[in-house]
Amino acid sequence: MADPLPVCHLNGNLLPLHEARISPLDRSFLFGDGVYEVIAARRGRPRRLAAHLARLSRSLREIRIRNLHDQAGWQALVMDLIEANGGGNLYVYLQVSRGAEFGRNHAPLPQIEPTVFAFCSPLPVTAPETLERGVACITCEDTRWARCDIKSVSLLANVLLRQQSIDAGAAETILLRDGMLTDASSSTVYIVTRGQICAPPNSNRLLPGTTRSLVEELAQAHGMPHASVPIRAAQLRAADEIWLSAATRGVIPVTQLDGSPVGDGAPGPLWRRMHALIEAFWEEG
Repeated sequence: MADPLPVCHLNGNLLPLHEARISPLDRSFLFGDGVYEVIAARRGRPRRLAAHLARLSRSLREIRIRNLHDQAGWQALVMDLIEANGGGNLYVYLQVSRGAEFGRNHAPLPQIEPTVFAFCSPLPVTAPETLERGVACITCEDTRWARCDIKSVSLLANVLLRQQSIDAGAAETILLRDGMLTDASSSTVYIVTRGQICAPPNSNRLLPGTTRSLVEELAQAHGMPHASVPIRAAQLRAADEIWLSAATRGVIPVTQLDGSPVGDGAPGPLWRRMHALIEAFWEEG
């Protein structure tokens, strides 16, 4: 993983990342009391920024943190940080916590100044062999909390679930709850069955992905059948294709699941078409 870029944003100021300091009494440190977004940029231009900022605003509203900026304010913050780090292909990590209070109290929620922190890192490049051969995944029971629709910094369950795939020599952990597909530990999951792209309906059990909405828009524009439908574990295992998506990675083909091949064991034709459409969107959008 590449080192972060040198300039960060902290509470209205740009400064060297190695000089940034946040109180140990900040509630994000004590309680995981905050939300975040990860925004990809190509050639210094953030992609799907309006969707990311809308999701940030929703997350803040859901956990009752005061939103310090309107959309134009957040956009200016993101652009200033990208420019301070030289533009190019990178991603912005943007986090808002409830802030620091003097002490540690579960409730009532304190009326304090939120902490806003953001930094940049080089945008990961998907290895050619991943695009050619796909990746292996495992499945696990979804042990995350009941409000996965909030992009919370409380990610311990996600971290432990992802570690299970690392321990198994796999790329990602696909999650099942009560026998139904939800998410992966850090990705949205799709299946392709009989030519139709399917993902579980948005609910409190999964994060509404910004790349997912792009996949749906591109599918609609290019005549690719798609649907939001409940997906049972058996349907996942019988799928012709399985994809993962995330803001920094686009769509990735899954060609092995729990040691068994997905479809014919190679990236499928609908994935190849969607991957090309997304890459064209990133370059032109």
